[in-house]
Amino acid sequence: MRGTDHQQSHMFSYLSPEARVREDHPLRAMRIMVDEVLRWLSPQFNRMYAQEGRPSIAPEKLLGAQLLQMLYSIRSERLLLEEIDYSMLFRWFVGLNLDEEVWDATVFTKNRDRLLEADVAKQFLAQVVEQARAKHLTSDEPFTVDGTLQEAWAGAKSYPRKDGSNPPSSDDPGNPTVNFHGEKRSNRRHESKTDPEAKMARKGKGKEAKLSYSGNLWVENRNGLIVNAMVWEATGTAERDTALVMLERFRAGGG
Repeated sequence: MRGTDHQQSHMFSYLSPEARVREDHPLRAMRIMVDEVLRWLSPQFNRMYAQEGRPSIAPEKLLGAQLLQMLYSIRSERLLLEEIDYSMLFRWFVGLNLDEEVWDATVFTKNRDRLLEADVAKQFLAQVVEQARAKHLTSDEPFTVDGTLQEAWAGAKSYPRKDGSNPPSSDDPGNPTVNFHGEKRSNRRHESKTDPEAKMARKGKGKEAKLSYSGNLWVENRNGLIVNAMVWEATGTAERDTALVMLERFRAGGG
């Protein structure tokens, strides 16, 4: 029997987001771990923010939202907030009631530097790894170090020759036209003016070369858990170099 297509007509609902998330949903177990880490970080959050003034969006909510962005591969923070606004599951995870407004995307921009300067992301990862170790979910060996290119915040126009022999441009000095056609550029002869540590690299043959860094993850092979992370120069040996550095720090007790 075909059901009737009833259109939404109720103005009120007495169900909470907690009641709508099924008991075996993977985010439930993850939220327990995340909440434990955020409670541990709470004193650090207190030191990051002023004691007076207008209250900001809770850093716990911002971190929870960005974790959702990574887990569900949401390509932008604006789209992330749109998903949180519509999704009862996402609202439940970050701790928003159904009648609460979602904050503006610029909140991430304003708070990202504060979180990075306080090294919160590193401490967050360290506490998650510590939980996994306490539950015997990690092993010391064997492990894998995997890397990927991360595009730097620098454009090709900021990549002139180190000796200053670039031909002058006759048009707008603030955004000059640069013709690289036929010129062979290399990290040995060229350097970015806006990000000198970024290196020109590409993911494979036939791919476009971009100013990049190498993001590297140490993964233990028993359960596939990430236990360490490091950003390195985009060189052909970045994965091997970071593997040696992370292994040395691990043996020294630094994680």
